[in-house]
Amino acid sequence: MAKIEDFNFNGKKAIVRVDFNVPLDENGNITDDTRIRGALPTLKKILDDGGALILMSHMGKPKGKVNPKLSLSQIREAVAKALGRDVKFAPDCMGAQEAAKDLKPGEVLLLENLRFYPEEEGKPVGIDKNDPAYEAAKKEMKERQKEFAKTLASYADVYVNDAFGTAHRRHASTAVIADYFDQQDKMLGFLMEKEVKAVDNILKDIKRPFTAIMGGSKVSTKIGIIENLMDKVDNLILCGGMTYTFAKAMGGNVGNSICESDKLDLALDIMKKAKEKGVNLVLGTDCVAADAFSNDANTQICSVLNIPEGWEGLDAGPESIKAFREVIVPAKTILWNGPAGVFEFDNFTTGSKAIAEAIVEATKDGAFSLVGGGDSVACVNKFGLADSVSYVSTGGGALLEAIEGKTLPGVAAIEGK
Repeated sequence: MAKIEDFNFNGKKAIVRVDFNVPLDENGNITDDTRIRGALPTLKKILDDGGALILMSHMGKPKGKVNPKLSLSQIREAVAKALGRDVKFAPDCMGAQEAAKDLKPGEVLLLENLRFYPEEEGKPVGIDKNDPAYEAAKKEMKERQKEFAKTLASYADVYVNDAFGTAHRRHASTAVIADYFDQQDKMLGFLMEKEVKAVDNILKDIKRPFTAIMGGSKVSTKIGIIENLMDKVDNLILCGGMTYTFAKAMGGNVGNSICESDKLDLALDIMKKAKEKGVNLVLGTDCVAADAFSNDANTQICSVLNIPEGWEGLDAGPESIKAFREVIVPAKTILWNGPAGVFEFDNFTTGSKAIAEAIVEATKDGAFSLVGGGDSVACVNKFGLADSVSYVSTGGGALLEAIEGKTLPGVAAIEGK
């Protein structure tokens, strides 16, 4: 496998899989450019060497159909500004042969949304998994996916994968395309290298105590990572919406709070496993409850076991925050994925902000802190603390799968595994 830092791109055309799936407002303006900024070291290295740059990415979930609201043309100017040079745009990622051929050293071409073609994801469209014809359709789509990837590969001399956020998917642009480049002509970008190293720090170079903070609304979506972390962490904080599933499992009244009533046994099982493994499981004990899902709702502090009917927990309460701080501040390895409340509402940011500030405090004292997952990243950016933690991951699902110990197809394809 080639190393990007040692590679000379002079006179080469490099096709780079970036993750420019950035959030847009209703007018198509970027609201968070973290992912674009994250890719700049790789892109500038290629251009500074005297290479030409072809950028490919997805945006949203168009499900194999053209959707103008998800066109990458909306971010062309922002990418051009970030790179400090003009960016050409190919309105069809499969029809960019001439544009790629004419590209000169130092020039940049941005391809239209890869997912406008179902071949990118490689899933049959318009056929149910239970349909007898599904397997045949799946096989046919895999062949079409190979041709799709082959066309993308034909645009360039070198392939660089710098899209950690999609590294857990075996898509045409993240894995299949690597088959069409020799081992010395495909590599991970700087961002991908940093992401892989950050995960290794969490999993293979643990300094203790190790505290993991898992937030978000559902226990079910985090069960894999929770179970994997049980064998690694000293302290496990479970917060956010999943708090109320645990509270109900313990016999509490959670009012209108978000709750997976069909996962109560799972919650009890997690509590039992934590005890058996000697993991200090920290759950919220109080919350900021509101009488409506609104920033302007009336609020009260109450026990998570006794939330009045018609009220719902929207943030961690002061006692919970105190308990969280007690295991975050002394930690030497910290992983944070998922907020402690509805941080999008300014009146319910206290818990998430307190977690972020405790992580910053621990980091200043020598801890390695990894913040990952869209909401957690949005949190530290909202509070202006992204530069005060050790590493902010651009990957959500990819980060979680890596920490679960799963092989990431986007990394394996480059490494030849």
